Amino acid sequence: MVTAPDEPSAKQWAQLEHMARAAAQRAYAPYSRFVVGAAVLADNGNIYPGCNVENASYGLTTCAERNALTSARSQHGITNILAVCIYTPTSHPTAPCGACRQVLNEFGPNMRVRAICDGPERLDAILSELLPEAFVPHHLASSVPRS
Repeated sequence: MVTAPDEPSAKQWAQLEHMARAAAQRAYAPYSRFVVGAAVLADNGNIYPGCNVENASYGLTTCAERNALTSARSQHGITNILAVCIYTPTSHPTAPCGACRQVLNEFGPNMRVRAICDGPERLDAILSELLPEAFVPHHLASSVPRS
């Protein structure tokens, strides 16, 4: 059963959406031309934006969601994320990729996720619905070393 976190206020969602859209304008996507902006809401009430930053070696590209989370953690020590908003300038919303879902899960498995776009649709979910049976820290503790 999924435990729903407190819903961010309408004002917080508006700020998240605004900051995600603004972050997308700073994206570095010369290869895919697929820009993404994200913003995370921490439990201290602050919002931290991020954008995708591509690399010619595609595997080294960093997604917007992970950049927002990394900023919140590295600059402010944040350990609990309540919500994330992802913006793509597309006609349909784009959910976070699997890698981002796993990284976000580390800081809030029941966070609210909203994906917005230039069209009228939006995706609203709880992260644990998008990443059922996630790999979590207790899996590491239960591993048995082989002889």
